[in-house]
Amino acid sequence: MINNKPIKVKDYLDIDITRQQLTLHYNNKKLKSYPISSAKNGVGEVMGSECTPTGWHKVRAKIGDNQPLHSVFIGRRPTGEIYNTELIKQNPSRDWILTRILWLGGLEPGKNRYGKVDSAWRYIYIHGCPDELLTGTPQSHGCIRMKNTDVLDLFNRVHVGIKVFIHE
Repeated sequence: MINNKPIKVKDYLDIDITRQQLTLHYNNKKLKSYPISSAKNGVGEVMGSECTPTGWHKVRAKIGDNQPLHSVFIGRRPTGEIYNTELIKQNPSRDWILTRILWLGGLEPGKNRYGKVDSAWRYIYIHGCPDELLTGTPQSHGCIRMKNTDVLDLFNRVHVGIKVFIHE
């Protein structure tokens, strides 16, 4: 429900926090599922909580088209670096954002849109991460992390504006 109106979509991303899984639905059918990692702090919408927000969202921007696999991003911009073991040693505490970014915007005013709960203003993304960090357990700072080949595949399958439903 958005603004007390039911959502009717046949193409959307379903992010199941309990199962740590993202499923692409196309024409009302499950097309493909991917393992993910959501926030280690659980679900929640408040800015600064480092929680994954729930409810209906949309992909507001696709970032990184034509960048190489394992490209490093800071502030939604490619740094020109390619993730490797030397970079890990140089930046051991960096929250790695790799390969592609799907920037989410909340669609539910007061829940995940506007004010201190706005997912876009919180910079909540679906993005690639070091593959070894995707362990099937919540580990992120609020975003949805994916393996690099998976986020590249997903990026190439979806369009800006596709709906995203995040739930436990």
